[in-house]
Amino acid sequence: MNTETQLLTPPPAQTDVGTWEVRTNFQNEKTRCQNGAKRFSGRQRLSVIIPTFNEEGAIGKTLDCLRDGNAWEVIVVDGRSTDRTCEIARAHGATVVASPPGRGQQLATGVSIATGDTLLFLHADTSLPAGYDDHVFRTLNYPDVCAGAFRLLIDGEGRAFRLIETMVNLRSHVRQMPYGDQAIFVRAGVLDEIGGFPDLPIMEDYALIRRLRRLGRIGIAPATVVTSARRWIKRGVWRTALLNQTCIAVYRLGVPAARIARWRERRTR
Repeated sequence: MNTETQLLTPPPAQTDVGTWEVRTNFQNEKTRCQNGAKRFSGRQRLSVIIPTFNEEGAIGKTLDCLRDGNAWEVIVVDGRSTDRTCEIARAHGATVVASPPGRGQQLATGVSIATGDTLLFLHADTSLPAGYDDHVFRTLNYPDVCAGAFRLLIDGEGRAFRLIETMVNLRSHVRQMPYGDQAIFVRAGVLDEIGGFPDLPIMEDYALIRRLRRLGRIGIAPATVVTSARRWIKRGVWRTALLNQTCIAVYRLGVPAARIARWRERRTR
């Protein structure tokens, strides 16, 4: 991310210099987001980027849901699948490109070829709501919003899933920390400003949101995406939740993402 160098005039008399500088920086970031909202107030083009690896059982449904909105382009970035994922994606009209496996690298590859001015990152097992493009643009048009995501619904039965949904949606609204399965979206120019999509083997969505929060607010669209419960069912609901929180904790402590990815892979075999 490029740092803009600005000449600051002296603070007003009887004003704490540190407070004045913080207020000035906040106003600069707010103005930057406001300018972005004005810049994209005309016709907008939404690129949907989907990373895949052996997703033949889910990708068709995900792509079908995209017909309930207007995407400028749909890019499926495949990480060397050995099943019919690419065939199904092409049959649905998606642009399919190859990439080394790893969600962060795959999404970065998708960004590099996307031509839309707004980008939406969608998991292969997550379905967008009808009119998703309208929700994206309305959310991003708020002056102080630099990126956004949707509310989460898990397609599983049971109180455990309802509790997870409640916790996720509360975290998203209060802490402005949505994760990848909530279909994060951002203007292409804003993504460029933070240095592009984090090329990490794990924690890429967490790292992305932390960088974006430095520029403005993360808006949550008043609509819901539906994600598969398969990973919670396969590994156990609370075991999966604990594993996710452990990864976040050690990442914040400075453990490299590659090391976390290796540790997580051993725990999920």
